[in-house]
Amino acid sequence: MHLLIPAAGMGRRMGSKRNKLLLQLRSQPLITWNLLAAEQARHISWIGIIAQPYDWSDLNEILARLSLTKPVQLIQGGATRQESVYNGLQALPSSAQVLIHDGARCLATPELFDRCAEMICHCPGLIAAVPVKDTIKVVDDLGLIQSTPDRQYLWAAQTPQAFDVQLLKQCHAQGRSQGWEVTDDAALFEKCGLPVQIVEGEETNLKITTPVDLAIAEFILQQRFEAN
Repeated sequence: MHLLIPAAGMGRRMGSKRNKLLLQLRSQPLITWNLLAAEQARHISWIGIIAQPYDWSDLNEILARLSLTKPVQLIQGGATRQESVYNGLQALPSSAQVLIHDGARCLATPELFDRCAEMICHCPGLIAAVPVKDTIKVVDDLGLIQSTPDRQYLWAAQTPQAFDVQLLKQCHAQGRSQGWEVTDDAALFEKCGLPVQIVEGEETNLKITTPVDLAIAEFILQQRFEAN
């Protein structure tokens, strides 16, 4: 199974002027934790990091230090996540299915990667997700509540997301021709009328967006190391 890691963004909400995946978490760049989990995942055989060329020297230094056994390829990122994944799909070696995992979700475990890799053999598309705990309100432009959806049907989307490669390429091509702008690949599948399965994710698989998230991630990793 091939893994694409979109890692072409910046860390503006982190207050950083550089790619936030190069920031330190327990003395390692954030993306290191993704790479170590992918290295340990049984079903991942190839890794593509989608990043801007100006980050490639830093990424190559990280890869040299890690000495991973699985091949890693750097792929040029786009102006948006959607464009970056499109670029990644074009650079993908021959593969029937692909895992896509946001670099900012650096705490995903090898077990989650493997669970998604196993399930994608039985469906055209899937996403890791967790049930929503909070009551969700739908509001209008004035901030007035319009409805309260039933929480039992609400899930918070995460990554990894996994797809049949040919179907995902077709969805991206249609998205480009129609001018669709989406925030994840599952949304492209949905717009094309294709089914997307839910695979239970991990509560600790948070997205690092703000300095508070970084502090929480530090705590989660500390708990993991103490448990081992």
